[in-house]
Amino acid sequence: MARKRYLKKTPLKDARELFLSRVDPAALGSEEIPIDDALDRITAEPVFAKISAPHYHASAMDGICVRAEDTFGATEFAPKKLRPVSGEKFAGAFQYVDTGNAIPLWANAVVMIEKVHQLEDGGVEIFDSVAPWNHVRLVGEDVVATELLLPRAHRLRPYDLGALFAAGHTKVKVKEKPRVAILPTGNELIEPGDEPMPGAVIEFNSSVLGGFVREWGGASVRTARVGDDPAKLGAALREALKHNHVAAIIAGSSAGEHDFTAEVIANEGELLAHGIDVMPGKPAVLGIVDGKPVIGIPGYPVSAIVIAREILRPVVEKLLGASCGAPPTVNAVVPKKIPSHLGLEEFVRVHLGRVEDKLIAAPLGRGAGVITTMVHADGLMRIPSMVEGVNAGEEMEIELLRPLTDIENTVLAIGSHDLAIGILEDRLKLAHPQCKIAATNVGSLGGLFALQRRETHIAGCHLLDPDTGAYNIPDIKRMIPDTPVVLVHLARREQGLIVERDNPKNVFGLDALARPDVMFVNRQPGSGTRVLLDYELKRLQMDPAGIRGYEREEFTHMAVGVAVASGLADTGLGVRSAANALGLDFIPVGEEQYDLVFLRSFFDSEKGRRLLETIRSGGFKHAVSDLGGYDTAKAGKILYRQ
Repeated sequence: MARKRYLKKTPLKDARELFLSRVDPAALGSEEIPIDDALDRITAEPVFAKISAPHYHASAMDGICVRAEDTFGATEFAPKKLRPVSGEKFAGAFQYVDTGNAIPLWANAVVMIEKVHQLEDGGVEIFDSVAPWNHVRLVGEDVVATELLLPRAHRLRPYDLGALFAAGHTKVKVKEKPRVAILPTGNELIEPGDEPMPGAVIEFNSSVLGGFVREWGGASVRTARVGDDPAKLGAALREALKHNHVAAIIAGSSAGEHDFTAEVIANEGELLAHGIDVMPGKPAVLGIVDGKPVIGIPGYPVSAIVIAREILRPVVEKLLGASCGAPPTVNAVVPKKIPSHLGLEEFVRVHLGRVEDKLIAAPLGRGAGVITTMVHADGLMRIPSMVEGVNAGEEMEIELLRPLTDIENTVLAIGSHDLAIGILEDRLKLAHPQCKIAATNVGSLGGLFALQRRETHIAGCHLLDPDTGAYNIPDIKRMIPDTPVVLVHLARREQGLIVERDNPKNVFGLDALARPDVMFVNRQPGSGTRVLLDYELKRLQMDPAGIRGYEREEFTHMAVGVAVASGLADTGLGVRSAANALGLDFIPVGEEQYDLVFLRSFFDSEKGRRLLETIRSGGFKHAVSDLGGYDTAKAGKILYRQ
């Protein structure tokens, strides 16, 4: 079968405007529901007060109600005496009232109980006069009957519910929830919990999209999975549109042999766009079927999220006639150059953290299939379509995915990877729930240079100096001599060769890497593990050119372990904890020192003190030791100040 080609790609803004112009808000009906069920719903019509609130003259204080004219002339030196009300004799009388009590018709003011002196005969004295209607809530003070209480297309908040009840309502007419049918497609899909055999893909996009739809005020309706069959997909789409306002077809939107979404939409209705100038999310499809909007959403999860946020959300909002509110934004400095494709508007996921006086946006992985980058991301950076990238040090606007208060409590960790950093974040959050560690793995040298540029708070480091055999201090002095830092010990850890269970290739030392039947996976230049490997190879007089796979590089110990576990490599150098985590065997090569380099301004801050306390805590030390291959006895010891 011939490969399909995209139609002419449409700029994101144009595609959204074209699509929204075909969305009819009148397609959404209304319903009357109890007020207690109306939180976050959208009013379908203006709401007017049925009764005034309050609907009677009410005391605003605990005290006595009086006729204001009976208090005139009262002073500290000439108090006025009042007697309890009796029968129809109201002149010079008073009556006790509590806050909220109705004021009798004869009274027109309230004196606070604190300013009332009680007499033994049951009367009282007051020492100040009061004005008419003093401390009285008049009828309609809050709202007057027939007055507009809430406008049309208003999102109901908790205090709106109270106002509705106060104004005499028990029910309210709201817009229907836009029903979005979500159709997952693909023969490869399996349900969460099913055994994930090779080639099978766990279907979770529908849950992500459904969560978004509910968050935006809609109702998500997931249909049964549809295989790669255009006839079945067309039938499923027609059935979904009978009962729902919008349809979102997941996957099948690209240009592959089994991608039928665009074809089906065109056959069933009108195809508006196939391909949008946005990354990730380029293969999206937009169309109208039976007068209803249909979106072909790419199967890669991050692409799906981008299209949902940029296209599906505005559709839900237009149907409701109310916005969910623009996401908050901040300006942040991008620490390194980020190239981008000219002609594509790109969304880059970033970590955010404040280092000294700068808010830093550190980019995360850009793969469209890496859902965990959205889990870790603090914000999204838009790179305009007519820009070829972002220069290092440039300030960019970031759309926040977390509250700014969370970001102000984020510790940026850029440097060498270690599983202990994850443990450190967990123990830090246990003591200080508002705190977070955002880690980016660039190797030990990359971490030192990030400290020099004031782009991180801490850097994981395990750099061996070949001349002295010392760790970290020689490289700190040599590489960043003018950067004020504090070196804190985290752990000693075992480095060794990670091999398959039962070591089928009989790899027992670095000398095995010279064998032609052994495939190796390396770490990136600048990482402490790479420095250790090259040091040992030189000591053993082994030529790296003779090692199969020496040029293949991964950025974390876990990535090395995964390469071995998946059969892409026979062995790689890494820490014991990574081998343990993946059920692999481990051949020790040596022990090394893994430290954290603190920027001194951070070390002296409250956040820095919290982090150091956590490192020194017994809970952290025990949790790291339990990973295997770690000695944490001296964790938290200050090794060097510069």
